[in-house]
Amino acid sequence: MEQEIEQAKVSRRRFLEASSAMLVAAAGVQVAQGQEKQIRSADHHLPNESQPVQNNDPLDKENPSSVWAPPTDSGGQPPFKYSFSLSHKRQEEGGWTRQVTVRDLPISKKMAGVQMRLVTGGIRELHWHVGAEWALMLYGNARITAVDQEGRSHVSDVTKGDLWIFPGGIPHSIQGLGPDGCEFLLVFNDGNFNEFDTFLLTDWMTHTPPEVLAKNFGVPESTFDKVPNKELFIFERSLPRPLAEEQKQAEAGTGRVPHSFDFKPAEMKPTKVSRGGEVKIIDQKIWPATNIAAAIVTLKPGGLRELHWHPNEDEWQYYVEGKGRMTVFSAGGHARTMDFQEGDVGYIDKSVPHYIENTGDTDLTFIEVFPTPFYEDISLAEWLAHTPSRLVDQHIQVGEDFLAKIPKKEMVVTPE
Repeated sequence: MEQEIEQAKVSRRRFLEASSAMLVAAAGVQVAQGQEKQIRSADHHLPNESQPVQNNDPLDKENPSSVWAPPTDSGGQPPFKYSFSLSHKRQEEGGWTRQVTVRDLPISKKMAGVQMRLVTGGIRELHWHVGAEWALMLYGNARITAVDQEGRSHVSDVTKGDLWIFPGGIPHSIQGLGPDGCEFLLVFNDGNFNEFDTFLLTDWMTHTPPEVLAKNFGVPESTFDKVPNKELFIFERSLPRPLAEEQKQAEAGTGRVPHSFDFKPAEMKPTKVSRGGEVKIIDQKIWPATNIAAAIVTLKPGGLRELHWHPNEDEWQYYVEGKGRMTVFSAGGHARTMDFQEGDVGYIDKSVPHYIENTGDTDLTFIEVFPTPFYEDISLAEWLAHTPSRLVDQHIQVGEDFLAKIPKKEMVVTPE
């Protein structure tokens, strides 16, 4: 009897072992089948790619890399894009303005941007702010004025493509000229900047007791009877007098600022030119007045701002024209790809690698702005080209022949 019981136990154990083996084998078949099953398609026709609920189709078409992310994207990289089109626009008699700050784009901790339109004669009133103001003229013509710590003056006319810089604390103004005023981009080295909360001449004077104003200037209190009782901000007036006349009047007694607050990129040679496009790098090395570095990048269709990073500061981007995409890779295997077009802002943290690719059929132009006087970058290709090829090949197994052909100098824009 005991022998029969033992035989039954052995048979049961063998049955369970065989059953387990069959289950493992069946699971293996299912895994293998799952690995072979297609989960992505070029036209997104697969059942697992369907979107049966109505979507915001125009927005989806502008952001294909978010709707259908490349398989190389991974992890929880936060958004690094915001469009000025989503920003509140403040309208005044002399024009309008809107901004993108850290309140809109949380990753944008060190820089903020403003778009502004001034009609012919429209004035952004005399004011100043704590942070520095870097500007790019996008359209039309304007007159800018400023006075430095020693009372030296700057008065000049700027046009499309020109830049200006007003260091923090420097009082200044902008006025739209003919024939149709202007539109421009402002970038500030403070992510928390607020264009609607700056130090304004009218605002200050109306909040200062009249007897103090009279004592300060040695005139009767009645002199200030017509000071506006609230800020002007953006208002319309007659066009300024001839440039030479206003320069002479403003410079009387103290002269002109030693380094011009404006700069004309159109008059400089590109820093780098290739079949893929060109780059102009503008920092304190060639523009002594600036404490904000920048690059103006133009990519031909299919061109690539090569894989690189910036070791000294964060990067704030503005897309002037065209279409492109950018992948940002951060530590821990996180990566995300996003699409950009005119009016979009991009932001990349210091030392985080990325690229920008022209995905349209026209030129892509964008600017890179940095809250530092000097531009710095490190490219992937240059890093690999100047590291022992044996060591690099042991990492990525591409062959030393390939590594030997990488250009020894940074490409910046490809193809060469």
